[in-house]
Amino acid sequence: MATPILADSVRLADDGVHILDRRVFPFERVWVHCRTVEEVAKAIEDMVTQSSGPYFAALWGMVLAARAAADLPRDEARAALGVAGDRLIASRSTNNHLGKAVRAVLSEVDKDDGDVVESALRGARAGDELYRARSRALGEYTVDLLPDGARVLTHCWADLYLTETVAAAQRRGKELSFFCTETRPYLQGARLTAETLAEMGVPTTLVTDGMGASLFSQGLVDALVTAADRVSMDGHVVNKIGTLGLAVAAKAFGVPFHAQVQAPDRAAPTAADVPIEYRDGDDVLHTLGRRTASTRVQGLYPAFDVTPPEFVTTVVTDRGPLGPAHLNQYYEQVEP
Repeated sequence: MATPILADSVRLADDGVHILDRRVFPFERVWVHCRTVEEVAKAIEDMVTQSSGPYFAALWGMVLAARAAADLPRDEARAALGVAGDRLIASRSTNNHLGKAVRAVLSEVDKDDGDVVESALRGARAGDELYRARSRALGEYTVDLLPDGARVLTHCWADLYLTETVAAAQRRGKELSFFCTETRPYLQGARLTAETLAEMGVPTTLVTDGMGASLFSQGLVDALVTAADRVSMDGHVVNKIGTLGLAVAAKAFGVPFHAQVQAPDRAAPTAADVPIEYRDGDDVLHTLGRRTASTRVQGLYPAFDVTPPEFVTTVVTDRGPLGPAHLNQYYEQVEP
């Protein structure tokens, strides 16, 4: 099966980083050309790329920073990379993937005094391969939790976590079908999730964000499966706004909620340690560029919400499924 286009939507080239514009996908396939770190950071801020896309953008953005600093003395080049990394991390505050990407590159640069561009490129490639490998493992563990014929409700765009889950099911001959919430206001579920699932040949039904509880009540869903932008060590799941409501409804109707994340975040002992990004409230007053409310009202847009552990059945990691009260076990396992 061919790789879905959104699984390879950030690419490094000689002339910069090319990012598939998810704001207009699937109606248009436009690649945004970023020649500098600042342009990469701005693309992340402007939602050109989302979910794991910013991780890959940060990896290759750090290579651009290394290219720009190639003629500087080693200590000045390293300082410039540090500044570039801080800028990329600041472009999205809730998801901690950008920090992981930056550290993957800087750790390789700091290993020796060799060519800074080559070191950055090695670090970025290693970070790319590691993320994909961990997503494959996570997908396999998720499929273990889903019976053959499972009807899955997902929310927003889970990116490689979702595509690897589907690929793992297909390798095993398990048939899955999906309900996708449309995910206001950017409609990632409608434009990204549903399109990619259809591209992979999976039966897919689009529903509005408010339909989840009704589907649960009718027994039409066997599992709620979403990604998580972060999971705190005390079991709180931070994900796209709307996840909390679905998780509460799933609990009420006895539907398990499996939250996918490569690893719980040791830098976030509690949910209070995770900054919640607020985006421009004007976004919720529009859909695909068309205003949907009058000028007499205002909008509020917290981009993420926090689901308490009592509404989470399983946190699926790349080292296996864990109960939300036992996330410390992830770090008790031997490092890969």
